[in-house]
Amino acid sequence: MPYCCPACGSEMQVRSLGCPRCDTLVSGSFRLPELLRLSPDDQQFIVDFVKCSGSLKIMAQQLKLSYPTVRNLLDDIISRIKENENKK
Repeated sequence: MPYCCPACGSEMQVRSLGCPRCDTLVSGSFRLPELLRLSPDDQQFIVDFVKCSGSLKIMAQQLKLSYPTVRNLLDDIISRIKENENKK
């Protein structure tokens, strides 16, 4: 799902949600959930991190990176989340 406008770079918003079963449609302007405002790579990192029970050591082994590198990747994601929170 795109999180930034391809034309101007602004944050995308959901305008409507629909039920495929009964065709109910809810319209409005909904802000994307916090995690969906991250890049697909950042989202995947978080999914992998959760699957590793939050262990940076296991993440480092799986990614074949050093522990400090993986820690820096997580710190960068945390910074982006905080930046997004400040845009509210």
